[in-house]
Amino acid sequence: MKLRIIALALGIFALSSCEDFLEKPPLDSLTDETYWSSENNVRSFSWGFYTAYFSGYGSGFTWGKFFSGQTLNDDFAPTSPTQFRRTVPTAATSSYWTFSYVRKANIFLDRIQTVPMSDEAILHWSGVARFFRALEYHELVKQFGDVPWYDEELSETDPEALYKPRDSREFVMDRVLEDFEFAMKNVRVNDGNKGLSVNRAVVLAFMSRVFLYEGTWQKYHKGNSEKAKQYLEASKKASLELMNTGGFSLGNYREVFNSLNLAGNPEVILYRHYEPGILTHALNSYNNLEPQTGVSKDAVESYLLSDGLPIGLSSLYQGDRGIENVMANRDPRIVGTLVTDELRLNGIASNYSTTGYATLKFLNEVIKNQPEGGSNLNYTDSPVMRFGEVLINYAEAVAELATVGGPALTQADLDMSVNVLRDRPGVKLPHLEVVGEASAVNGMVYDDPARDQEVSPIIWEIRRERRIELMMEGFRTDDLMRWEKLEYSDTEANSDINRGAWIKKSDYPKLQSSVTLTDGEEGYIIPSTAAVSQRLFVDPKVYLDPVPLDQITLYEQNGVTLTQNPGW
Repeated sequence: MKLRIIALALGIFALSSCEDFLEKPPLDSLTDETYWSSENNVRSFSWGFYTAYFSGYGSGFTWGKFFSGQTLNDDFAPTSPTQFRRTVPTAATSSYWTFSYVRKANIFLDRIQTVPMSDEAILHWSGVARFFRALEYHELVKQFGDVPWYDEELSETDPEALYKPRDSREFVMDRVLEDFEFAMKNVRVNDGNKGLSVNRAVVLAFMSRVFLYEGTWQKYHKGNSEKAKQYLEASKKASLELMNTGGFSLGNYREVFNSLNLAGNPEVILYRHYEPGILTHALNSYNNLEPQTGVSKDAVESYLLSDGLPIGLSSLYQGDRGIENVMANRDPRIVGTLVTDELRLNGIASNYSTTGYATLKFLNEVIKNQPEGGSNLNYTDSPVMRFGEVLINYAEAVAELATVGGPALTQADLDMSVNVLRDRPGVKLPHLEVVGEASAVNGMVYDDPARDQEVSPIIWEIRRERRIELMMEGFRTDDLMRWEKLEYSDTEANSDINRGAWIKKSDYPKLQSSVTLTDGEEGYIIPSTAAVSQRLFVDPKVYLDPVPLDQITLYEQNGVTLTQNPGW
C-alpha cells in the first residue's frame, strides 16, 4: 500500500513538475538563487526529465514507445506504411535538431554543485544529471550521427560555442561513455521509490542498451572494430554487473505489460505508474476496442516451435491455414502476445486488425469492459526498463564481441541470458546451444532456411530471440538501423511484411470488400495494396536524418560550416 501511495504521488508530480521545471526551466538568476536550496528541490527538478526518457505507454492519446504500428520495421503490416524520409527539413523545431535537454542537463549538473547537501548526495545527483545528458546525446547521435558536444551551459554572448561545428560520433559517444561510467560509480544503489526513480540498476540497464546500439553501429556502418569492441565491452560489463546483483528475476511474461501496479514485480527495473483521473493512457483501449495495425505474417512466422526449431525445420509446424494451426505448438510467448483463438477481420469485428492477427500483450482483461478500459482512461502500469531486455542485450553483446576480437561466445553465456528467457515460468523452451558460429538445440545443429546469409546462424538466433522477447516494445526499428538492415522493411522486396493471415472469403460473408487477398477469393490478407503506398528502401542516406537547412544557413552567416549528412 505504501508503494502505491508513493507511486500515486509521483504520478501527480509528473503532471505538475514537468511544466514547472522542464518546459520552463529556472534560468533567471532570482529563481536560481531561491530554488537550489535543498536536496528535495534537486530531486524535484530531476522529475522533469522523466517524461522525456521514460514515456512508457504515453499519456492521454499520445503514444509512448510501445506498440507503434506505423514505424519503419517488419513487425507490423499497416494499410499505409510509414515512408522513409524524403526531404530535408527547412527549420529546426522543438523536437528536431534541438539541444534543449542537453542544456537542461548541463544546468542541472552545474547547479547541483552549489546545493547545501552532503558530498555523497552531490555525487549521486551529478551522476543522475550526467546519466540524463548521456541519454539525450545517445538519441541525438542515433538521429544525426556527428553532433556538437556541449558539457556546460552556453551563453548567448559566446558565438564560438553557439556555432560550434559538429564533433565526430566517436568523440561524442566516448563522452557519453564517460558520463555513464561516472553515473555507474556514483548513483545510489537505492534512492527510495524502487522502480520509480533512477538508481544504479537503472543506469546499468540503460548503459547495456545504449552501448549495444553503438557497438553494433560501429561494426556494421563504420567497420570500426576497435570502437565496436570498446562499446560492446561496455554493454557487456553493464549487463553482467546488473545480472550478478541477484536483485531481478523473470516471472509471468504478460504480467509485465498488463498489470495495474508493477510495484514488486521481480523483472521490472523501472516503470511508469498510472492512476485513474490523474495520469492515464490509451494502449489498453487500442488492444481491445479499436481497429489496430496487425503484426505481419513475417513476424508471426519468426516464432519458434515448442521443439526450439523454426517453422522451416520443425515437424511440429501445422501450417498457416487457420488460426488454430498457426498457433499450435509455438513458443508460448506468442500466446502472451497475440490473440490465439480468433482472427479479427474488417467487417467481422469492430476491433479488427489489418492482418487479422490481433494483439493482447498489453490488454488487462479486468478493466477492458470498464470505463477505464476505453478511450484514454487506461491505467495499467508501463515497464520502462526490464530485466528481460538486459539478458538479451548481454547475449548479443557477447556474440558480437566475438566477431571484433573479443572472446568467443560460450554455452555459459547463453545459459545465463537467452536460456534464462527460455526458462521463464510459462515459457520453457529447449535451450539454445552454440557450436562455433552454428546454433543447435537438443544437441542437433540446425540452420534456419530463412536466415539472412550475411548473418551467422548463432547471431541470427539471438536476433530472433530479441525480436520475440521484445515484440511491440519499440525496439525493432532501432535494431534494423544499427544492424544496417533497413532493407528488411521494404514491402516490395519482402512481401511477407505486407501480408497477414490466410483466409477464404467464402468463410466470412460479412468481410469488407476492401480486404484484398493474394489469390483473389482466398489467400493472405494484403493490408497495403496501392503501388504508391509501398515502402521502398532505395538509399542508405536514410540511416541518418539530415541537418535542417536553416541551421546550415545560420552557421554560414556566422562564418562556420555546418556539414550536412551524406546523401542529403
